[in-house]
Amino acid sequence: MSEFKQLVFSGVQPTGNLHLGNYLGALQRFVALQDTYECIYCVVDLHSLTATLVHDDLAEQTRAIAAAYLASGLDPKKNIIFNQSRVPQHAELAWIFNCVARIGWMNRMTQFKDKAGKDRENASLGLLAYPSLMAADILVYRATHVPVGEDQKQHLELARNIAQKFNNDFSEHIATHGYGVEMEVGEERVNGFFPLTEPLIEGPATRVMSLRDGTKKMSKSDPSDLSRINLMDDADTIARKIKKAKTDPEPLPGDVGGLEERPEAHNLVGIYAALAGTTVQEVIRDYGGRQFSEFKPALAELAVEKMAPINAEMRRISADPGYVDGVLREGGERAGAKAEETMKMVREIIGLLDN
Repeated sequence: MSEFKQLVFSGVQPTGNLHLGNYLGALQRFVALQDTYECIYCVVDLHSLTATLVHDDLAEQTRAIAAAYLASGLDPKKNIIFNQSRVPQHAELAWIFNCVARIGWMNRMTQFKDKAGKDRENASLGLLAYPSLMAADILVYRATHVPVGEDQKQHLELARNIAQKFNNDFSEHIATHGYGVEMEVGEERVNGFFPLTEPLIEGPATRVMSLRDGTKKMSKSDPSDLSRINLMDDADTIARKIKKAKTDPEPLPGDVGGLEERPEAHNLVGIYAALAGTTVQEVIRDYGGRQFSEFKPALAELAVEKMAPINAEMRRISADPGYVDGVLREGGERAGAKAEETMKMVREIIGLLDN
């Protein structure tokens, strides 16, 4: 019996400007993964509707995310790059997963509680069911790995729960049609249709924090533009934002343990390490004991060196929307063919008539 082929899936919402946190936490890692995995990278435009239903520039935002993918170094021939709404099988499988998942699972999602706030009864059903669509995004390709930040681990765990419940509920049908694939669940080898997707979490800056508050994640929705470095910021803007980044009056510590109670210092050191492709320990070895007045200029110089080429390439690619649309169209066709292979088997397993 065959095993699941290793496949990576991930996506980014087309809402707001992409920033340094998106690059270090996602795009940079996407580029590295394309050399060792088959990868599918999506602009999850349907997910953006849970944040704001009516967008004045959704198409442009979608193109901007695709341009960032390409400018960061993703190869559209080596990877599949597309926007989610081009492949209706995502929504089809999401509905099936809505019927597999339990309401209690959704109510426990931390992000739903945070985004819905105290007025949960007035939140959209889409916001509540968001993780079910995320599970469908991953599993419609039967992806085995997803690069995620710490804040997305709960959603991936839900995707694993949905996959396991589907496998259990339809175990006899899966076996009857011969669609079972062998996989490890704990210490056992079992058969199932959907894989229990694994997270890929690595690197010194998997979670980049705000430049104005080291206890909060760098966010596209933060009202202060000084809280983030946007991928479209020019060199002067990047240097100015790092200069204004919040710090404390003490010099950098002589060891990594000294960063634990200093969130802003920890954040800036982590950003430097991620940009330089080194470790926090090595940054502290080189800059421990120095004042931020010495460290910040070095960080600004490094950030400009790394981000300026991406900025220039994003502007070049964005100036040719026809090229971007072509990449998304071709990627959508390739993704759709893969997704339909999965859905034909899902329909047969469930018993849905399929032409």
